[in-house]
Amino acid sequence: MKAAVLHALNEPLDVTDVEVEGPRAGEVRVSIRATGVCHSDLSAIEGKIPFITPMVLGHEGAGVVEEVGPHVRRVVVGDHVIVSWVATCNRCFFCLHGQPQLCQSGMAAFGSMDDGTTRLRLNGDVLYHGLNAATFAETTILRDTAVVPIPKDIPFNVAALVGCGVTTGVGAAIHTAQVQPGERVAVIGCGGVGISVIQGCRLAGAATIIAVDPVAGRRQAAQRFGATNALEAGDGAIAEVQALTDGLGADAVFEVVGHPALQRQAYEMTRAGGRTILVGVPGMDAELCVNSFFMTIGEKTVRGCFYGSARPDRDFPWILELYRAGRLDLDSMVTQTLPLERINEAFDAMRKGEQLRTVVSVS
Repeated sequence: MKAAVLHALNEPLDVTDVEVEGPRAGEVRVSIRATGVCHSDLSAIEGKIPFITPMVLGHEGAGVVEEVGPHVRRVVVGDHVIVSWVATCNRCFFCLHGQPQLCQSGMAAFGSMDDGTTRLRLNGDVLYHGLNAATFAETTILRDTAVVPIPKDIPFNVAALVGCGVTTGVGAAIHTAQVQPGERVAVIGCGGVGISVIQGCRLAGAATIIAVDPVAGRRQAAQRFGATNALEAGDGAIAEVQALTDGLGADAVFEVVGHPALQRQAYEMTRAGGRTILVGVPGMDAELCVNSFFMTIGEKTVRGCFYGSARPDRDFPWILELYRAGRLDLDSMVTQTLPLERINEAFDAMRKGEQLRTVVSVS
């Protein structure tokens, strides 16, 4: 089968033939029909997130179950599914306390299956599964807890986005920040995840949604998806947010880029008693420095947001129902569709900020 392989950091992906084993106990084989290109994949290519190479990247996918291993009860052959790249164990502290996105098993196995081995081979040698998913491929092997069945009328290109970016963004607004009706919020970074944050804030009833981005096209897109104001990124954005919020700052500010300087800017935009939500994933050595005195007397909260604080079994179907009802616009988020052979063009566009979301049509 064809797959896009990362052989070494900072190199283009190599679309080549790889071998795939069948599913073992508790595993499923999925024919990937569509996969989104997420910024986390670019971070892996650039070494900002540590991964072992060679590896098949991709984690925002949807497809059809082709084969199931022994003891699989969640899905059957022919089911349409969304891939959840955090495969839960349903046994650890976090799974048992309603935080499956923090599953210890899922976090520990980025690159291999539960038994520490892989199901992919390149010329007979080990090939790792990026983010437990490896969706930049015609076929992938997943733990059965890493797939969520969906209705068969949902387009695969829409379903794929729900696997990461949309769930992260909408979840950041609804679950992590718990935006309330009438609140005033700001979103720094208006790519696919940032646009999803904006849509989540709109769903929650935010009265003012301020989009901040350096790219004019993305600012315009943010307003189409629900932002009430759009500001050019830069040092002056803090004062502009304060001016739009009666000099107080926003109730909640979302940093969706993953850059310490912008995280600090988000904190400065947040009103006393407000919430700064860190959605973008920075490099592993990144640090955020804020004045702890003013943080204390201002009762500000800084909170991380991983995967939108989501529970995929619950949230994927919920998000799709919002889509069906016309309350979430997912179709317009797909601004480019490419075949697998042209996947490197998607990363070129991402670096330039040219697209909201590129979807790769696989099979």
